[in-house]
Amino acid sequence: MGETFYVTTPIYYPSGKFHIGTAYTTVLADSLKRLNKLKGKDCFMLTGTDEHGQKIQEVAQKNNLTPKEYVDKMAEMAQDLWKTMNIDYDYFIRTTEERHEKVIQEIFEKLLKQGDIYKGTYEGMYCVPCETYFTETQLVDGKCPDCGREVRKMQEESYFFNMKKYTDRLLKYYDEHPDFIKPEYRKTEMINNFIKPGLEDLCITRTTFDWGIKVPSDPKHVVYVWLDALFNYLTALGYMSEDDSLYQKFWPANVQIVGKDIARFHLIYWPIFLMALDLPLPKTIFVHNWIMMKDGKMSKSKGNVIYPETLIERYGLDATRYFLLREMPLAQDGIFSPEEFVERYNYDLCNDLSNLLNRTVSMVNRYFEGQVPGKTKNVNDVDEQLEKETIEHINKFNELIDNFEIAESLKEIWKVVSRTNKYIDETSPWKLAKEEEKEKLESSMYHLIENLRKIAILIKPFMNDTADNILRQIGIQDENLKTYDSLLNYQELQNVKVIEKGEPIFMRLNSEEEINYIKEIMKNK
Repeated sequence: MGETFYVTTPIYYPSGKFHIGTAYTTVLADSLKRLNKLKGKDCFMLTGTDEHGQKIQEVAQKNNLTPKEYVDKMAEMAQDLWKTMNIDYDYFIRTTEERHEKVIQEIFEKLLKQGDIYKGTYEGMYCVPCETYFTETQLVDGKCPDCGREVRKMQEESYFFNMKKYTDRLLKYYDEHPDFIKPEYRKTEMINNFIKPGLEDLCITRTTFDWGIKVPSDPKHVVYVWLDALFNYLTALGYMSEDDSLYQKFWPANVQIVGKDIARFHLIYWPIFLMALDLPLPKTIFVHNWIMMKDGKMSKSKGNVIYPETLIERYGLDATRYFLLREMPLAQDGIFSPEEFVERYNYDLCNDLSNLLNRTVSMVNRYFEGQVPGKTKNVNDVDEQLEKETIEHINKFNELIDNFEIAESLKEIWKVVSRTNKYIDETSPWKLAKEEEKEKLESSMYHLIENLRKIAILIKPFMNDTADNILRQIGIQDENLKTYDSLLNYQELQNVKVIEKGEPIFMRLNSEEEINYIKEIMKNK
């Protein structure tokens, strides 16, 4: 069996339209899948919707719908967005699926039988939107510490999972598997904020509502969200079903991507559940930050919400994807602003990438009637230096992307773009043509086309259509010249002919006009 790659997003609570912050997680997962597919791996990407719980039951009632009618509508909305964003997922799981519910019931009874679950009474503060219990000391000004909303005082009979039983085993696993949590500072947060103070046993059933998976041996209880939702990563692969071939092939996951708001559930509860069942843990759980506005979180009341469809419709999918991925630093929240979006579009995409392509295609047409010179020997130090620095940037890109430093890895690609633009100035092809330095002119054109080929391959996982457009314009048709393995060498280009007239892949925006447009759209949404 060849190498496999399994990437997951969290399953989303379907509460309405997804803003760009929510879309980021899925775009990132999609990009990592495309990258690994390009590397020749057999890939599987999972996304979906988390469809049980008190908050869904209450929202459905407010909308005069049954819970099932409501989640059907929301799941369709999510799938429409992923279609618009060309997300290449392999399965969209819904936790209302019969096969998922059946497995959750079996898992519950197994954990109950082996003594990991016990019945008790829960009394404390509960945040409905976050589906999380808090102690009085965990509240901030009497409100939910995660979302800032009002909490309810609740008391009900519940089943609990014995988290304390697995605390030492979890900490040992953290120590022995340094790649399990990325970035590493998230591990420190989990230990200092939740484990060292004393890990509380987890309430895993509710009795005050009935929209959920019923406990077979005690049907007045429904399974509470995290035991239900987290196992979607396994049930989507057919775990504990008649056909578990996908589970056998793809589990454990290579990377599970989550936002920082649900880090605790994935970094503490999820591995403990898996340990209790003697199942392998995912190789890496990557926790990303949020995309914020300059004035804080996105909020309709503030008039600062931006939806991906808005940006895609006016600026294209690839520009939207590029901005989302490029603006999220590893150690802090990313910031969206109309000014930053327009500037990134004009400088990175238009001035740097699009102009490089246009100038190169134009020169190959002017000096060689569109025929790209074959591989030439390097005729001067400038050629040697370009090749050396380009390969260094590609190696650095690989190192960064393997460590999930997404924004930095894209920055490394753009260093190749900038270095190639600089090469034009260094070689001055117009002077070489005038002085009839044919050998040097051939070398210059070859290196420009070859670097554009490399740039197209590097950006393909993130900007698929743009990459294909570049390869088409520079005449790369041989599939062997589109592979990831071809990046680290300067390849022979035979019978390669550029298109007759270059086509700008990005057109410069009127900054003031577009900034005002985005601001108005945000206010009216």
